[in-house]
Amino acid sequence: MTEILVDARGHRCPVPTLRLRRACEAAAPGDVLRLLADDPLARIDVPHYVAEAGLEMVALEAEGPVITAVIRKPR
Repeated sequence: MTEILVDARGHRCPVPTLRLRRACEAAAPGDVLRLLADDPLARIDVPHYVAEAGLEMVALEAEGPVITAVIRKPR
């Protein structure tokens, strides 16, 4: 299992979700992706994408302006 960092800070939606999607396509089953974003809309867009894509949302947290989403690609 590998953890892949997707740093989309400084970008507005839909860029964080698009970067996450590209990283998920390249990830192996079981890999964990950690998305960092500072666009408040990512709190809505990312969980929607994760559910639609059949991924697992492990955590969704905010610390200051930075939103961290941890997603697992199913095996």
